[in-house]
Amino acid sequence: MKKVRKAIIPCAGFGTRFLPVTKAVPKEMLPIVDVPALQLIVEECVNSGITDILIILGKNKKCIEDHFDRSPDLEELLKKGNKDVSLKIVRNVSNMANFYYVRQREMNGSGMAVLAGEAFVGDEPFAVVYGDDIVNNGSGIPAIGQLIEAYNNTGKTILGAQTVAPEEAIKYGVVIPGNVKGRYTDMRGIIEKPDLKDLPSCLASLGRYVITPDVFDVIRKTAPASNGEVYLTDAINYMAKTVGVYAYDFEGIRYDTGDKFGYIQANIEYGINHKEIGEELRTYIKKLAKTL
Repeated sequence: MKKVRKAIIPCAGFGTRFLPVTKAVPKEMLPIVDVPALQLIVEECVNSGITDILIILGKNKKCIEDHFDRSPDLEELLKKGNKDVSLKIVRNVSNMANFYYVRQREMNGSGMAVLAGEAFVGDEPFAVVYGDDIVNNGSGIPAIGQLIEAYNNTGKTILGAQTVAPEEAIKYGVVIPGNVKGRYTDMRGIIEKPDLKDLPSCLASLGRYVITPDVFDVIRKTAPASNGEVYLTDAINYMAKTVGVYAYDFEGIRYDTGDKFGYIQANIEYGINHKEIGEELRTYIKKLAKTL
């Protein structure tokens, strides 16, 4: 069985929920304290053993390429200023992995974004991580690392999921469960944003996958939704009913940084653990809470 060493991160969306800032700045580059959200996702992949990362870009997202590239002028400035810590931080960003980029020419769905990475993936299993989902598992195994381990145990496509409250589950794709063993659920299918009365479970798909390469043929055969987009979840749904897919209930706190509240929540919780500002922020929050 081939190792999972490649990841695709779709980042082509417009980020309309964060307008007007996303008119000029990709939502994936909005900072969590002082680190772009996308960098935290890349770090999760790297810490899970991923060596090659393909980022799917849309228009006006060249700054993503710039961020993960070398910056000789900046490095020279930091070197001359004896700012060794900052210099190391800047260099480490570009050295984390082998980065590749593809432009998604039209916004025609998550399935087509993944299909754009077919030549990059070849015949290997690969990870998919959405660019606005951050998972913090502290000193434990990163979320993608957990999914890779689940793939190694089963040889099947793995959908990353967590059990959430019913009122939250209806916002996501929800797993139709078969047999459940520990954190593994043998999927019977997946329903996208079901009505509360039709919930098949509370196991919600949360933006992380390890997928076998046969998915590309499935995507090509997947019919577009009513809005003309081809969704990755529809392809996964088909695979669950044919070749088999497991949902894995991964450990970690997940933040939807494509949502304003989720983004602020991530900044607060990462901020209170930040080595430079953590103590000051904790004191401020306690003081502020007394006025609410």
